[in-house]
Amino acid sequence: MVLIGAVLWGISGTAAQVLFQHFGISPEWLVTVRMSVAGLLMLMGITVTSGIKYTFSVWKDKKDALKLVLFGIIGLLGVQYSYFAAINYGNAATGTILQYMGPVFITIYVALRLRRMPQVSQVISVFLAIFGAFLLVTNGDFHRFSILPLAVFWGIISAITLAFYSLYPKGLLQKYGAALISGWGMLIGGIGMGFIHSPWNFSGQNSLPTWLLISFVVIFGTLIAFYIYIASLKYISAAEASVLSCGEPLSATIITVAFLHVHFGWAALLGGLSILVTVTIMARKGPSEK
Repeated sequence: MVLIGAVLWGISGTAAQVLFQHFGISPEWLVTVRMSVAGLLMLMGITVTSGIKYTFSVWKDKKDALKLVLFGIIGLLGVQYSYFAAINYGNAATGTILQYMGPVFITIYVALRLRRMPQVSQVISVFLAIFGAFLLVTNGDFHRFSILPLAVFWGIISAITLAFYSLYPKGLLQKYGAALISGWGMLIGGIGMGFIHSPWNFSGQNSLPTWLLISFVVIFGTLIAFYIYIASLKYISAAEASVLSCGEPLSATIITVAFLHVHFGWAALLGGLSILVTVTIMARKGPSEK
């Protein structure tokens, strides 16, 4: 289930790249539609299975409601938009791999918060990830980026917001469940982005392939992928799921190279592999914060 969800996420990123670079769709519009529709459908499903009282239970507590809004805007919207912006200025493979540096920022944050040095293996992992990112974005040429600096910037922002997205809603998830919090978070993020780029302000190629790709991103790459990923946590641990979810950048890289003919040199491939190895090591060791 995790692998299927991860592969759907990887394909979704590649589909988004095609929409941005070949069909003229803006990242802002796609984020608005993706989050709003997926969040609304998820909440409708929760209402059918658990009742409307449960669906709106999180809004009864003012502190929880405020946390939910911050999670939706900074966490979900932040990671969704920065990820798509990285793809728009670069490609799906690079954007996805850079996003997977999130655990590095989690390690740094936990070390600062607890005022203690990370374990030696964690320090090595952080430096390995940074070195891998450097190889990925320079392709071994230390004098210039192999992709646009804006793609690197948004990729790193995506990793930072992913760290926030992973750490901040812990209490909400334990109290209300991942599906409810994520459903509301997506809807809140979509509405927030709608103030910047409304869903009816469509620009780009209005064709059947365009809408098929948009539908795939919203339904398969968001709603279904997230649902089966959450459902898999009933059977395996979060650490195991994190390791298996590395199928996302791998699938994004394979599809980007095979179908979009994006070239990766040996240094960029080595850099991407270094980041994935780092994520795997850190996930297997489990969370650092108690």
